[in-house]
Amino acid sequence: MEFLTQDVLTKPVWMWATFLTLVIVLLALDLGVLHRKHREIGVRESLLMSLGYLTLGLGFGGWVWFSLGQQAGIEYLTGFVVEKSLAIDNIFVIAMIFTYFAIPRLYQHRVLFWGILGVIVLRAVMIAGGAALVSEFPWVLYIFALFLVATGVKMIAMSGKTHDLAANPLLRFLKRRLRVTEQLHGERFFVRLPHPKTGRIATFATPVFLALVLIEVADVIFAVDSVPAIFAITTDPYIIYTSNIFAILGLRALYFALAAILPRFAYLKYALALLLIFIGSKIFISDLMGWEKFPADVSLGITFAILAVGILWSVWRTRSAPPDAAAP
Repeated sequence: MEFLTQDVLTKPVWMWATFLTLVIVLLALDLGVLHRKHREIGVRESLLMSLGYLTLGLGFGGWVWFSLGQQAGIEYLTGFVVEKSLAIDNIFVIAMIFTYFAIPRLYQHRVLFWGILGVIVLRAVMIAGGAALVSEFPWVLYIFALFLVATGVKMIAMSGKTHDLAANPLLRFLKRRLRVTEQLHGERFFVRLPHPKTGRIATFATPVFLALVLIEVADVIFAVDSVPAIFAITTDPYIIYTSNIFAILGLRALYFALAAILPRFAYLKYALALLLIFIGSKIFISDLMGWEKFPADVSLGITFAILAVGILWSVWRTRSAPPDAAAP
């Protein structure tokens, strides 16, 4: 059993095994027990699930604090909060995709579940690659930082602009390359139907599959922002990956809880943009002040302050808006 004490990406195998086992158990419980039967997930259940995942994420952060020290605990909590916040922006895109394809709530859970599995693998690859890159070339952190600042500025400049999903190049490519049904066939991704021209049985993709592909690609795009953001907080791969995954695991529950009231968070995107700018600028501030690293507790406090102002401002500005009001 000596291999359990060997280090993999700066941490012993047993720490990685403990985390991955916990994630597998949670996913099996979600799909195999709680949602074994296909049904629509209500707001109350979504809120309870969100609270459960939030408690587990924070509890794991407490274990990180106890096991690895205060600095690691604060870095985990900061990363968890940042990733959870950026996930809300992802929810806006997911809601737009489901609305475009007219996917009913009854089928949305399966799409999101498989989407989460893809995210877990994708983030592992991106974080491992990023850790290797930063370890070999520390100056890459400055590129990540500049990218975050530029992304935050771009988010502010692009706010208020609408996106035409029908003109999405990937969606148009998929429709050209795949046989796609016009109607839904339950929650199935593929169906076997007679070809309209030949009459032979052929495999067709469904709108549910197209929605899954676009959601996975959307996460790739969001990961390009979120992964550099967490590397600007800490370079420890274990803290980066665990905080990422625990933040994402509750994304499905958070979506069902917030989907109906997303317009109330319309101004949160500005707070997220400022948060990216702040995170990206920390490495330059540290160099300017002669610090070895930006104080973790100060970073966490500023992160909470930016998000709190964004949430409160959104709720106050949209207090008289109808539930289905469009975001600015």
